[in-house]
Amino acid sequence: MRILGISAYYHDSAAALVVDGRVVAAAQEERFSRRKHDARFPAHAVRFCLDHARVAPDDIDAVVFYEKPFLKFERLLETYLAFAPRGYRSFAMAMPLWIREKLFQKDLLGRELTRLGFTRPAGRLLFTEHHQSHAASAFYPSPFLEAVVLTMDGVGEWTTASVSIGRGKTLEPVREIQFPHSLGLLYSAFTYYTGFKVNSGEYKVMGLAPYGTPRFTKEILDSLIDVKPDGSFRLNLDYFDYATGLRMTNDRFARLFGRPARTPDELLEPFHMDIAASVQAVTDEVMLRLSRALADEFRIPNLCLAGGVALNCVANGKVLRDGQFQRIWIQPAAGDAGGAVGAALAAYHGHHGGDRVSACTPDGMSGGYLGPEYAQDDIERRLQSVGARFDVAADDRAMIAATADALASGQAVGWFQGRMEFGPRALGARSILGDARSSSMQKTLNLKVKYRESFRPFAPAVLREDVASWFDLDDDSPYMLLVADVKEQHRRAMTESEQRLFGIDKLNVVRSTIPAVTHVDYSARVQTVHRETNAPFYDLLQAFKARTGCPVLVNTSFNVRGEPIVCTPEDAFRCFMGTDLDLLVVGRALLRKDQQDSARRQDYARSFAAD
Repeated sequence: MRILGISAYYHDSAAALVVDGRVVAAAQEERFSRRKHDARFPAHAVRFCLDHARVAPDDIDAVVFYEKPFLKFERLLETYLAFAPRGYRSFAMAMPLWIREKLFQKDLLGRELTRLGFTRPAGRLLFTEHHQSHAASAFYPSPFLEAVVLTMDGVGEWTTASVSIGRGKTLEPVREIQFPHSLGLLYSAFTYYTGFKVNSGEYKVMGLAPYGTPRFTKEILDSLIDVKPDGSFRLNLDYFDYATGLRMTNDRFARLFGRPARTPDELLEPFHMDIAASVQAVTDEVMLRLSRALADEFRIPNLCLAGGVALNCVANGKVLRDGQFQRIWIQPAAGDAGGAVGAALAAYHGHHGGDRVSACTPDGMSGGYLGPEYAQDDIERRLQSVGARFDVAADDRAMIAATADALASGQAVGWFQGRMEFGPRALGARSILGDARSSSMQKTLNLKVKYRESFRPFAPAVLREDVASWFDLDDDSPYMLLVADVKEQHRRAMTESEQRLFGIDKLNVVRSTIPAVTHVDYSARVQTVHRETNAPFYDLLQAFKARTGCPVLVNTSFNVRGEPIVCTPEDAFRCFMGTDLDLLVVGRALLRKDQQDSARRQDYARSFAAD
């Protein structure tokens, strides 16, 4: 049984292929098109999935779309009617698109599939509800046979949060919260208010929060959101404009906090840090109340999470440490991209009655490594075609030794190995790596490699067996979706010179023996590395530990600000040449910056500056 799942037409479109209940391939369209958050039909991703599994289009038994367009249109119409005459301008802008395209989405999907070689695609098209896709993506790939499943995001068709109970191959919805009341939209409203882009800048708010003090928490709880003891909530729509307007917040929202929304080019001030800290504190509280109530009601030890809110690793970490659930599993592609996986799994189990597959290692997402990979001879041919100069290590052991030596000497390394990750996080397949012990690495990577805001933290990749020795965590965290504090014995005060280096000398900050991955509140977004899912990355960490005594590396996504994570060896070379990376490792090919053509380096640098 071969089922293709598709997520498209909002943001982060993706495709996933499930064969006999097992996810065998999945990828976001942006990685191929090089258009960040690409929302178009995922033609490239579909082709990849079919090619990887060596499946012809007409060998696919069903194609499943991750939401139901007619229900979404119903919500749109009913919302405009409920708020009329407000929102006419937004209504007038939305209706032509809906009437021209979205009302006929089945036909649109059919035409796109026909272009890819599907014959009679309409007869194989199925549609799941948005939060059904999220719930399926959370439960079925999890290692649990029974679990409470909580999904939360901005909005699907009507639902903004749902609770389901998964047992075996069944997934039964229990309750939901509906639009316009949404924790995801509340967080997005603050993303907009602090000057970041909605649907992509929420993680910047989360990263900014530890710099601030949550002094506006009372105003949020008193005026914006009414949170009940069980975690259910309602928003006060008098302060928001997202239901029918063209903005997330309105003037009343701005008056509540005493100033207008920040524009993207304005400097970040302590005020914005305090705003970010406050909405994060409210999000943490809602998640804790919800998880405590669900644990008490259902008495099931396992919790699964999906939806965009599940990417808030700070709140996830607090739910785990709260201890109400013994084990937590979070879908690594928790946002809309993961809906492609969930749609296919929901159809396999719900529509076709398929059984759960046997236990996977460590779960049904194969560590997230579900994208394209390249053979060594193909890597070398591709690099030669773009003028790269490189040496080839004799074997994997020599490649890992050379990389570990470079990292131990303070070099920034582009690391390209095996199958590309599915989801927003780089997990050691398409990563930029650095020495976590370096006090300058965080600033170097942010400003000279990633070209992004200097306040943004980096994540530690740590050997699974060593995680409890370095962080207040002794659980698997393979997908970088849990935040934990650095252990007390690894903390130290930041020197005055380091404070100046980081540009935050006015703040009372502290660091650790691994300052490049320690946030100002001693927290870190931890990735545990497991030999079973990524042997080369595991072996690299082992080699680095043997040289330095430290089993922790900086791990950030292999891209620059505004670009998707690299997909091909050519993408990796372009990013390497346009940034201050010192070494690029693609398979066993080793590319050193000082060996590359200087004129070509200048061309790539200018290209990135123009972008």
